Amino acid sequence: MSEFLIGVRLRPTAPAEDYRAGEDLRPHVGEFAVVETAGGSAVGEVRRPRRELPEVRRDRLYRHVLRPATEAEARDWRERRQREERAIPVAQQLARSRGLPMKVVDVEMPADVRRVVVAFSAEERVDFRELVRDLAREFHSRIEMRQIGARDTTKVMDGIGPCGRQLCCSSHLRRFEPISVKMAKAQDMPLTDSRLLGNCGRLKCCLLYEFSTYEELRARLPRVNSPCQAECGGGGCMAGKVRSLRVLKQSVVVGFPDGTEAEVPIEQVTWEGRDHIKPRPEPPKS
Repeated sequence: MSEFLIGVRLRPTAPAEDYRAGEDLRPHVGEFAVVETAGGSAVGEVRRPRRELPEVRRDRLYRHVLRPATEAEARDWRERRQREERAIPVAQQLARSRGLPMKVVDVEMPADVRRVVVAFSAEERVDFRELVRDLAREFHSRIEMRQIGARDTTKVMDGIGPCGRQLCCSSHLRRFEPISVKMAKAQDMPLTDSRLLGNCGRLKCCLLYEFSTYEELRARLPRVNSPCQAECGGGGCMAGKVRSLRVLKQSVVVGFPDGTEAEVPIEQVTWEGRDHIKPRPEPPKS
């Protein structure tokens, strides 16, 4: 019996997760379905159409799509989202009235729990005890405050990146990987360039995408300032020193004793430690 995966998100600010579905379930993108959750079941919006479960993933555990949602369930989902959107400026105004240095990013109102989760960002520690009392009176629910970082804040708020596309964190990234300055250095990017920073003010997540390729290509090249020998046309093999690398082109710029430089393909360069290094020619005997 064939099995399929369907991408469903439980909230607009949450990523779509894959759920296992049977042959009889064929929901379209934009429709609603009832899916299994840790606490029972919940209504979610279909964001990825049905596709066959790959053979390599058949041993992976997936929660199931239980059934299509009814019109009443879909309407309740939309109305709850509207209440959450209206609650964000209300919570922000209450925080501002208390003089708290924080920004309310999201408000979650679960359908079956008398609890409201308020997500906020702040650069310093915030004493929100009085604010919790204000929010409890406003929403008539138990309040849970959840502080999130700059990257999570940008993910929730969404936006367009400098590439002109929707932010990766909002569209398809399921978790944040650590991004380091080392990744920018490996890709020969100037560390003082503000374009290295994303909308969140942190190093861009896309620095990770090509990092492994750069590392693999760089491992084939000699180190800068290391002695080498280069084949330069009909001039034979000349000794020099590596001045700089062209990682993607797989070539190096070699400086020669006479002060000249030349970009040489890596196939025409040998250096200490490379298997096919050529011995230096002996000077002619007088």
